[in-house]
Amino acid sequence: MKICISALTDTGLERENNEDACIYCPDLEHPSWPEEGMDYYKPLSQAGSLLVVADGMGGTNAGEVASALAIETVSKAFTAEAAEAALSSAEATDSLLVTTIRRADKVINERIIADPDTAGMGTTIVLCWLQQDKARIAWCGDSRCYLLRKGQLRLLTKDHSYVQELVDSGKITPEEAFNHPDSNIITRGLGDFDSAVEPDLVSVEVEPEDTFLLCSDGLCGYCTDEQIAEVMQQPDVTTEMQADRLLHLALDAGGYDNISIVVANVLDDNAQPPTPPSTGLWNKLKKLLG
Repeated sequence: MKICISALTDTGLERENNEDACIYCPDLEHPSWPEEGMDYYKPLSQAGSLLVVADGMGGTNAGEVASALAIETVSKAFTAEAAEAALSSAEATDSLLVTTIRRADKVINERIIADPDTAGMGTTIVLCWLQQDKARIAWCGDSRCYLLRKGQLRLLTKDHSYVQELVDSGKITPEEAFNHPDSNIITRGLGDFDSAVEPDLVSVEVEPEDTFLLCSDGLCGYCTDEQIAEVMQQPDVTTEMQADRLLHLALDAGGYDNISIVVANVLDDNAQPPTPPSTGLWNKLKKLLG
């Protein structure tokens, strides 16, 4: 199979600084962490690709520091050697994901101890390790991972949040949860939390034409899954176009929070990539969108 990945992060319309961070590695056999998205498909190696989104918290107390530390820890942990060793079994794969998240939590807490001005900072995190036959997702907090398959959008993660606990207990409906006034309260994360970090994990088989979306709640907190699905389901669009359109969906909803989006599409080796509008038309469309 082959893969194409696009990633972007935006401050939004209401915040003065961006506490989000996102990165990706297209090939863990030869790790690199591009700042720009890919405009081409490349073979999905045996080691696979890694997608990461972190949503910092703490406002003036350095939420952007927490998310940056988390991202940096991930990039250091996923060396070619570590990825190769983790491919030996499902247990080893899970161990690398969980150990990396816990290491990031430790790094953030050590910074808080060393610099009291950062007390209260923290971050969510979601990682998606895309391999030839499966995707393994690990997360803490309410940053999400979705899968678009055969035109249907499916949420793979489950928010670690107070509102999700209300839904699970039957006290409110999922529809009520979307506009709940306490939707910003998360119950797990990295950094200044009362308990040891406990990531959740989920695995899904990878099929040709699957598209994976990772995002912070700057998107999914203000746009419904139905709205996100409508954008993702549009035919003949590249991952770059999907990411741009999702960003503008969030901005059109008010842009009240920072927004981070990573989109990855996998195809059979012989499949033709989506055919987007001509470059000139697409550039004109992006200017019209702002």
